[in-house]
Amino acid sequence: MLDALLGKISDFVWGPVTLVLIVGTGLYLTIRLGFLQIRSLPYALKLAFSPKRQDKKSKGDISHYEALTTAMAATIGTGNIVGVATAVVMGGPGAVFWMWLSALFGMATKYSEAILAVKYRVTNSKGEMSGGPMYYLEHGLKAKWLGVLFAIFGSIAAFGIGNMTQSNSVSGALLDAFHVPTWVTGIVLTLLTGLVILGGIKAIGRVTAFFVPIMALFYLIGGIIVMITNLDIVPGAIGLIFNDAFTGSALGGGILGTVIRYGVARGVFSNEAGLGSAPIAAAAAKTDYPGRQALVSMTQVFIDTILVCSITGITIVMSGLYDTGLEGVALTSAAFSQFLGGAGGYIVTIGIVLFAFSTLVGWSYYGEKCFSYLFTDKAIPYYRVVFVLAVMYGAVEQLKVVWDISDIMNALMAFPNLIGLLGLSGVVVYETKRFLKVAKEEKAEEKARKQAAS
Repeated sequence: MLDALLGKISDFVWGPVTLVLIVGTGLYLTIRLGFLQIRSLPYALKLAFSPKRQDKKSKGDISHYEALTTAMAATIGTGNIVGVATAVVMGGPGAVFWMWLSALFGMATKYSEAILAVKYRVTNSKGEMSGGPMYYLEHGLKAKWLGVLFAIFGSIAAFGIGNMTQSNSVSGALLDAFHVPTWVTGIVLTLLTGLVILGGIKAIGRVTAFFVPIMALFYLIGGIIVMITNLDIVPGAIGLIFNDAFTGSALGGGILGTVIRYGVARGVFSNEAGLGSAPIAAAAAKTDYPGRQALVSMTQVFIDTILVCSITGITIVMSGLYDTGLEGVALTSAAFSQFLGGAGGYIVTIGIVLFAFSTLVGWSYYGEKCFSYLFTDKAIPYYRVVFVLAVMYGAVEQLKVVWDISDIMNALMAFPNLIGLLGLSGVVVYETKRFLKVAKEEKAEEKARKQAAS
């Protein structure tokens, strides 16, 4: 009874209305910003990954790069493996194209979220930065009640989609692949999570800065090997993705709406653009202008969906196994194994473990900030203890109801956040113009220095 009710609620909150609002907001912001995500992507990647461009002097707790990897830790998760597989099974190969399109607009959304998070961040009682939708809804839009709603939904989602469901995925994957008892996995995950999050955002930033690139490259390299060793079928797979995106021919009924819905839904679920989670990490960054960190944050959607999700999607389409009855991680594992033998299955299993653990760490910070917004900073130590204990519970228990509730809370976060983005879009445009003027001047100065040196 409860399962059926929660399932209906989940279908509604993740239905067409929500997806149209999320993608529509991204399209609106894209137009207002003049397709900034395309024009400024090369510069944004330099800001994110060049050691020389990391701001060490401005206010903040962690670097541009650490803020990015913390956000990536939370978003590069099981959705990149399981969610993409679900999209291809339910929507056909064309769903991958719509996933890419949602990411394109999602980059503008993520940029706008971050610019507002830095613009309206505050310093808490510990001297640390606090920001995110709850703060720009309260101080920017003057709608504290919406900030409270977001914090409530975010706090609950952190224990579900950001905690117990992730530890459950890890314990299940290790039990199936290596016969590791779930309680053993639970103890190890609990200890590791505790060691990281009890140190706060600076410890989380250091860990994700080291850990996230390794896990992402591990999975990307596995997928690249698949493509390089099977170059002859890559063009056909990509051609099928584009053809099916506008025909839905791979589905029995050829329902184009289904292709679009699952592609967009799983893209949003993976990169979280519009949900309001990542700007919480962006607010902690050391930066002199909101626009500078916003460009860095924007690259997270590109890496998450355009790179990592594409590896899963293209590999599954290449395998042709999406209409065999396999689903989720089993489908992704079978696709990789078809091309790489037993090693393919291990790549997916290890990927699930690494991605899920990183989500635990990233979401612990999101939940902490939502919790402290509702109950002050004094509640943070209690939150951290409960969060760590929940990891153990999730690893050993069946979590159907938890999955459903957390799925619903995850979607509900989007509504107050989207209201804030639309209502404060003028602020986003103003801050963008302000920073782009500065960036242009910096580029001219850098060019002059190089000419003088030569």
